[in-house]
Amino acid sequence: MTDLNLFATVLTHAAPSSNYRGESEENRTVLQKISKGGHEYTVISPESMRNALREMLATKGLPMNRSRLHDEDQLAVKYESFPDAAKYADDFLMGFMVADTDAIKKHKGKPAKRDSVLRMNLAVALTPYRFNATFHQSPLSPKEKSAFTNANTSALLHREVSHTAYQYPFALALGDCRAGDAPKWTRALLESIGELSNVAGGHARSLYEMAPRSIVLRLTKSLVAGYDSYGFQEGGSFSELARINDKDLPGKEFWIGGELVRSMPEAERKRLEGQGVHLFENPQRLLAAIADEAKLGKA
Repeated sequence: MTDLNLFATVLTHAAPSSNYRGESEENRTVLQKISKGGHEYTVISPESMRNALREMLATKGLPMNRSRLHDEDQLAVKYESFPDAAKYADDFLMGFMVADTDAIKKHKGKPAKRDSVLRMNLAVALTPYRFNATFHQSPLSPKEKSAFTNANTSALLHREVSHTAYQYPFALALGDCRAGDAPKWTRALLESIGELSNVAGGHARSLYEMAPRSIVLRLTKSLVAGYDSYGFQEGGSFSELARINDKDLPGKEFWIGGELVRSMPEAERKRLEGQGVHLFENPQRLLAAIADEAKLGKA
């Protein structure tokens, strides 16, 4: 089991989203997007998902080196000590790079950088951006009637919004998750992915859950997923499942969960079960079963 790699693609539920904004254009709040097939699709960065996971792991009581400072004028974090992957779960799972040369000299002999055990890529919308937007009015706060004022005049705020589901891949090399507390930290990470929320939440104004509506996972000796890691279609289907057969993808390596299983035609369900595919109607139970299969310690 120690030499197996875990590859997964998560599909979220569809909901209105104004998450992960870019630079504003005057009073217009712009969503970040990429082009694909002649259309624009909104995206959410892996960094924002990793940050949410880091905060979730902290609430689960795991030892964390980095924490967010909420009383600064800009995005800021603090570190408890020089990075130590054996001591801190986030240093182990997320990796690190120290740019402070004085700190590196002071802790000579300790690594100043480490690759991330958790690999993730952009979350990409399933449906193209349709140029939808909402308008909001910021209120006037007159100086003579208020302790302070944010603006001398009221303003009309223009916010881009998209109604879509997102899909994103992640991967773990289980051979890297065996020493010390790493097994229970990795189990907690999988549990957190099953409950992922508070990702790029528009300065705490937006709620958009990134937890799995459906998940396709492969546990394999292969160094690559071997399937389209952005394979979910707009309706929530995953066409790559047709490749699971004796001549292509081995069914025993695949674990499928969520709505993809609940809505699966009976004939297709029996075909996949005959190929040895592990089917779960609940994606959180799938992730717990994967942790058991990988012999990851209790969190």
